Amino acid sequence: MRRGPPRELTPAETEKQALSAIMAAESLETDGPRSSMPPELHHPHSKFSQWKFKLFRVKSMEKAPLPSETQSAKGCSLGISPPAAPNIKSDHCMGPGSVMKLCLGGKGKENVEGPGKRVDIKLQEMEIHMNHLRCLCRICGMVLRKVKGPVHDVHGDLDEASKCALRKMGCKFTTWTEVILKVFKVDVKEDTESVHPLSFCHRCWMAAIRGGGVCSFTRTRVPEWKPHSSSCHLCSPRKPSFHRRGRKRRKVIPKAQSLAKRTRWDHGDSIAIGEKRALRPFGDRHGPVLTARRKPSIPREQWVRNITHCQKEHLSTKLISEKLPVDFIISFTCMVCDHLLSDPAQSPCGHLFCRSCIIKFIHVLGPHCPACNMPCAPDDLTPPAKTFLSALYFLPLHCPNDGCGVQVRLDSFKAHCLSHELEEDASQHLSQLDNYLLTNKGGRPRQHLLSLTRRAQKHRLKDLKNQVKVFSDKEEGGDLKSVCLTLFLLALRSGNEHRQADELEAMMQGRGFGLNPAVCLAIRVNTFLSCSQYHKMYRTVKATSGRQIFQPLHTLRAAEKELLPGFHQFEWQPALKNVSASCSVGIINGVSGWVPSVDDAPADTMTRRFRYDVALVSALKDLEEDIMEGLRESGMEDSVCTSGFSVMIKECCDGMGDVSEKHGGGPVVPEKAVRFSFTVMSVSVLAEDCEEEVTIFTEPKPNSEMSCKPLCLMLVDESDHETLTAVLGPVVAERNAMKESRLILSIGGLPRSFRFHFRGTGYDEKMVRDLEGLEASGSSYVCTLCDSSRADASQNMVLHSITRSHEENLERYEIWRTNPFSESVDELRDRVKGVSTKPFMDTHPTMDALHCDIGNATEFYKIFQDEIGEVYKKVNPSREERRSWRAALDKQLRKKMKLKPVMRMNGNYARRLMTLETMEVVCELVPSEERREALRELMRLYIQMKPVWRATCPAKECPDQLCRYSFNSQRFADLLSSTFKYRYNGKITNYLHKTLAHVPEIIERDGSIGAWASEGNESANKLFRRFRKMNARQSKAFELEDVLKHHWLYTSKHLQKFMEAHKDSAKAFQATIDPVEIQDDEDMSLEVTDF
Repeated sequence: MRRGPPRELTPAETEKQALSAIMAAESLETDGPRSSMPPELHHPHSKFSQWKFKLFRVKSMEKAPLPSETQSAKGCSLGISPPAAPNIKSDHCMGPGSVMKLCLGGKGKENVEGPGKRVDIKLQEMEIHMNHLRCLCRICGMVLRKVKGPVHDVHGDLDEASKCALRKMGCKFTTWTEVILKVFKVDVKEDTESVHPLSFCHRCWMAAIRGGGVCSFTRTRVPEWKPHSSSCHLCSPRKPSFHRRGRKRRKVIPKAQSLAKRTRWDHGDSIAIGEKRALRPFGDRHGPVLTARRKPSIPREQWVRNITHCQKEHLSTKLISEKLPVDFIISFTCMVCDHLLSDPAQSPCGHLFCRSCIIKFIHVLGPHCPACNMPCAPDDLTPPAKTFLSALYFLPLHCPNDGCGVQVRLDSFKAHCLSHELEEDASQHLSQLDNYLLTNKGGRPRQHLLSLTRRAQKHRLKDLKNQVKVFSDKEEGGDLKSVCLTLFLLALRSGNEHRQADELEAMMQGRGFGLNPAVCLAIRVNTFLSCSQYHKMYRTVKATSGRQIFQPLHTLRAAEKELLPGFHQFEWQPALKNVSASCSVGIINGVSGWVPSVDDAPADTMTRRFRYDVALVSALKDLEEDIMEGLRESGMEDSVCTSGFSVMIKECCDGMGDVSEKHGGGPVVPEKAVRFSFTVMSVSVLAEDCEEEVTIFTEPKPNSEMSCKPLCLMLVDESDHETLTAVLGPVVAERNAMKESRLILSIGGLPRSFRFHFRGTGYDEKMVRDLEGLEASGSSYVCTLCDSSRADASQNMVLHSITRSHEENLERYEIWRTNPFSESVDELRDRVKGVSTKPFMDTHPTMDALHCDIGNATEFYKIFQDEIGEVYKKVNPSREERRSWRAALDKQLRKKMKLKPVMRMNGNYARRLMTLETMEVVCELVPSEERREALRELMRLYIQMKPVWRATCPAKECPDQLCRYSFNSQRFADLLSSTFKYRYNGKITNYLHKTLAHVPEIIERDGSIGAWASEGNESANKLFRRFRKMNARQSKAFELEDVLKHHWLYTSKHLQKFMEAHKDSAKAFQATIDPVEIQDDEDMSLEVTDF
């Protein structure tokens, strides 16, 4: 159906549509971020203020000239699509211009075709400019669509995620306005919508969060936003390369920031025009321009003034009296400050500078030549040739004094100026002239203070140092540091360097921009940075950000002293027997005082350790905050609980295997290491008015390497019983002495009394037999907890009780040594139940959950092989057959479960092997259905029993499995003695016996098995290798000390809390220094016009 032409609207309908458009514009403006307050808080004349703002904006636009016709096309150069111009001839479309036009007096004919048309075009131009601003970041000036992530409001409140992240780092701001002012030093409170963008990008948000709301790790250059004009950089960019021409724009590779090269046209009649040069920005490829057309560059003057500060010290080239060639004068001019050379220095590339200017330039902008960007360090500077110096000193200069037209040579300029007798301001002029004069006393040119060695600096400043010291002793009570810092602060203020002065003042008041030394120490230890690596990162971040964010190494060494053993004072009552009363004992040699005899092990065994009591004191001081928090949560009075504290200590000792490295020298020592460590499991207190002890601290992760503190590191084989006895003998003596005494230590500002209880539970089967003097694990006496033989344990798998103890083993060793009944070897061995050497360390009768899991997994692995080969039908299978069964099992596990074969069973392999899923994969290789069901039943029973000895608190975590443990263990034993009788006829493994017979009794006595396991000590094996690689040194003795020290710091609760609070800063380090990200930032910044 064909439609007719649209009918014309009546004046009433036209006015109605105009009013609806005005109401829509009002709703859009009131929905913005600046009008989010509740209606009851709105000002009664808010609508009037909005119309007043519209009229002000329109009237301000009437004064601006008409834009060019191509500005709307050029506005697209930033990748921003401008809005379509309002159709003036159409009555149905009401754009922003028509709305603002109605504000000026309706839609009459004089407004459409007369001067109102000019106003509409200006309004359209203003809307285009504001659309451009909405697409840019307020802080960095980048296009918002180029940055991935959400856009944030400049004047908005902090969202919950940002607020939580900043609060963890100590920032309590609630609005982005305060955060931007603190981080980027930009005040956005007075921003207007027509001049400034109202949003900022996600990259600037990340910079603010990483800096903790205090500082910025990135060098963000905040552009200067200007009001819209006819030469607006947003609407009409200068560079034609930003226009879209259908081809990809070639990116300009940024170079190092350097001083612009001078041209011949720069000199002309005036010589001292060097201060007018400007630093060449990144990507500037334009050729030389005549000085007559070039405007004086303010950034160049600011750079020279802020770097060299030599305007009052060096002589200007204007003083040269004769008309000399330009190239000749350039050769005697400093390439940095454009003054005549003072104390000349020549770079390796052949350029000449004032020595003080080039040293300050290198200190600020890095070690490169300002003229050619070649590497140039202060040590590479050399004095020029004597021929050049003679030519320099013979330059003719005008005397600067009025009424004196004498030409003076440069070398005699000082004597001539001093000969003038000034009448009124003599002293003032003389002080100024002294600054102008050459600092050359004859002979070797006088070097700048910063280029001298430390010894030469002390010699030159000796008199000043003595004067300041006398003043500080007389006026400030000897506080020399505060006097020197105050002098430096005043010097910075007088030089208008207020930014650096503010940082120094904040550092003097203890609220500096840098991170806390403990945070830097935690970062270094947790990221395994060596001294050279940390120092490189420290210098890189300082040069990149311009601030000393990280602390130097000497500050970290001072901070780590408080966390290492030997710092805190304490007392034992009564004093420990055979132990020194000194408190400041650090790392000691574990074999000091041991005089080897002919029968002893060689004395070149290396071991380093802490003294046991000093290490326990340091561990308790590390838990000081947790102990005081536990007292408050328990409702106990802090001042009342000063005695009755009990500390439970778990001890672990295990070998780390082969730790050989290709570096290091010294004597030949075994490349197997053993570590003895301890964990503070709990702290409880018995108050005077209470009958039961109250636990105020419990280790939340007892099996983590973060809680397992190293006490002793030794390069020794764990099977060497004699050497292990000699090294751990002093540790055992200190431990026995502490059992009979109590510790007096200041916790929370009050001296408190502690008693220690030790449990040696973190030992595997081999280490327990070594410490308790039992025979090896292949002995017929299968258990370290009871006296059962292997035959008895296989006949009766469940009904056994714990009978062995350390005291009983000592008595049996005496019987073995003396043989009081004159028995034969077999009779004597049966009487002492496998004790063959003297026990030297008390171990708690328990089983290690980790090694129990590994041992049982090894036994199941062998059962799988036997069932695949149907050993129950065969008598003596050959070795080749067993090898083929194992190969088939490994192939099946690798194919279906992604389990690679291992030479020795480990914890990760055991955890993945002992699952029902793995059992189904293995059953595919078992021929008989009956045997498959037996295997499934065996695995189901084991999986139900395993949580009981692996859980930290089985009564809470798995009460049902704990109640059914006796039934499951009896059923498991029946299966082994019936279905798998071919393997367990008269024999059983050590860990299977402990699993079936002793688990319920141990849990009933101790409450847990898994919490007392040695997993923390085993997990720390990889830390030993990481720290040894981090502290690689030529001497293995010093290397072992560094490993022990950093391993102790790694387990510090104090540093862990700092690391948790500043984890965002730790993640931002590599991103801050990463050149890829920096390159990306520069590439993105090139897409926006320089404001």
